[in-house]
Amino acid sequence: MQRMAHVIGLKPEHRAEYLRLHAEVWPQVLQRLRESHITNYSIFLREPEMLMFSYWEYLGTDFEADAAAIAEDPVTQEWWKICGPMQAPLQSRAEGEWWAELQEVFHLP
Repeated sequence: MQRMAHVIGLKPEHRAEYLRLHAEVWPQVLQRLRESHITNYSIFLREPEMLMFSYWEYLGTDFEADAAAIAEDPVTQEWWKICGPMQAPLQSRAEGEWWAELQEVFHLP
């Protein structure tokens, strides 16, 4: 199992809609995540900074292939078209990242 965490901003004017969408995530989006071996997925919001922290556990053996399957899924692509403009990626993120990846520095098993 691999723990993965990321951070991104949320545009304040989209707060209510973003929270509403994530209270009712489309079943097909959730199913695609499960099929790509992602579990225990959570998103946290820190206000007033409007920073979102995501965490999930990856149970598969080929994350790049599973991530590609997510990216190729038409329903997920539609979900991203709606949610993406509400987000504010960090300027310091690595090339190719949307959510900036975080380094794990501590874990209590």
